[in-house]
Amino acid sequence: MSKAADMAKVSAKGGFHLLWGLVVSTVISSVGTILIALLLGEDNMGLYSIAVAAPNLIAIFRDWGVTTAMVKYSAQYNSENNVAKIRSIFVSGLAFEIIFGLILSVLSISISGFLATLFQRPAIAPLIQITSIFILTGALVNTATAAFTGMERMHLNSIMLIIQAIVKTALIIGLVVLGFGTLGAVVGFTVAVTIAGIAGLLLMFTMYRSLPHPSDGKLDFMQTITGMLKYGLPISIGAILTGFLTQFYSYVMAIFVTDNSLIGNYSVATNFVVLITFFATPVTTMLLPAFSKLDYKKDQPILQNVFQYSIKYAALIVVPVTALVMSLAQPAVGTIFGPRYLQAPLFLALLGIVYLQSAIGTLSIGNLINSQGDTKYNLKLTMLTAAIGFPLSFVLVSQFGIIGLIVTTTVVGVPGLIWSLFFIKKRYGVSIDWVSSAKILFSSGITGVITYLVVSWLPFSNVIRLIIGVIVFAIVLLASIALTRTINRADLAIIRQIVGGLGPLRTPVNAVLRLLEKFMPEKTDKSKNALEKST
Repeated sequence: MSKAADMAKVSAKGGFHLLWGLVVSTVISSVGTILIALLLGEDNMGLYSIAVAAPNLIAIFRDWGVTTAMVKYSAQYNSENNVAKIRSIFVSGLAFEIIFGLILSVLSISISGFLATLFQRPAIAPLIQITSIFILTGALVNTATAAFTGMERMHLNSIMLIIQAIVKTALIIGLVVLGFGTLGAVVGFTVAVTIAGIAGLLLMFTMYRSLPHPSDGKLDFMQTITGMLKYGLPISIGAILTGFLTQFYSYVMAIFVTDNSLIGNYSVATNFVVLITFFATPVTTMLLPAFSKLDYKKDQPILQNVFQYSIKYAALIVVPVTALVMSLAQPAVGTIFGPRYLQAPLFLALLGIVYLQSAIGTLSIGNLINSQGDTKYNLKLTMLTAAIGFPLSFVLVSQFGIIGLIVTTTVVGVPGLIWSLFFIKKRYGVSIDWVSSAKILFSSGITGVITYLVVSWLPFSNVIRLIIGVIVFAIVLLASIALTRTINRADLAIIRQIVGGLGPLRTPVNAVLRLLEKFMPEKTDKSKNALEKST
């Protein structure tokens, strides 16, 4: 098997282990969120969302790119068989995150009144004090996640996610039922992250103790953290800008959207979006360590193949799932909430549009640039996005409310995306397979439209329409992929190699591949197996 194919298989295996954790934890959290939304009601659900979001205004100063550096250097040293250095990476990253997390948690508690006033809800100051603890405990979770990702031990990350989901769901529902309302929801959230952070540290320690000691017996904390900060500082500044932009969105929403029920509808819609993100997240998570194993100066042909196929095969998952969620937004929300949260389906359908951009590289490009050490360029892209996002969100949200916010988040990254496509072509010599991306978008788009029209005409209950809609979508999608030749026989061969490490998921995926193969021409496909050509 070629180096590129082997990398793809390892990344797919890691992505699968992360996926099952995300699926299980998301199902648990989604059930909990639905029950919480029903128990709290639209108004209190909006307050809970704001109370949880407020400390993130402070938390964006915590990381300084250290966790991203942990992922890159752990993966790089592991591929170079220089694993002794990973001990220093783990210890330095953890110490840095704990120190800054503790300082910022105390700061957030001390200015909770100001934050509550900033969000025009002074009464939630005590709730913000409680959620401020999340700044420290979230640091533990993020550090453990970085360690698991860099070492490609994603099953450990899944265990941590599931622990957090179970504790969060059980505690919040229990406390709300006992009559603690929004306070109970906030306490349950905070305790769950704390327990997950502790579990993550324990799992991280199991990896740490298996690593060999450095030859000189020293961890070189200052030298290691200096190198990590040098790499991660541009990422951190970009994350701070992005964090401020995200919090600014919440701020202008709180100012101009005075109806808490609309914010509650928006919150419900964003929770449904996790149906898309738990397919997108494994892709984005595993690409940084994968790309970090390659040097564009030495491995350019392999990098080109890995980059193109990362986009194509990620889009083959994310874009159809997005089209499915968008087309069935109304019966999906209606099945769970009935006549409540009537605006949520529209918000959900619009929120999905941004994920269609995965077909042109949104999940891959940033990771590619960071993996090659060009973090300063990613900072420039973030600055461009922020320069557009701040004024655009103010104008659109003030005029169109939640719809304006969704439009802003959808279009704000497009200029930076276009700029980055030119950059990676010039610097790394890599580009997107535009024909494949267009076919994926067309097949998913036409399938989504047909499904929406069919479901809209059905005179049945929401749950029946939802079930029929999923069946129609699957049938039309497979037919459209086959008819448009979105994937060919060479693609099927590559996918079979990749899914070899997916455990129990391999069987249903291969069944779908065999079904697609029956609709393809019998003659040998002219396209070559690009991954197998890579050496």
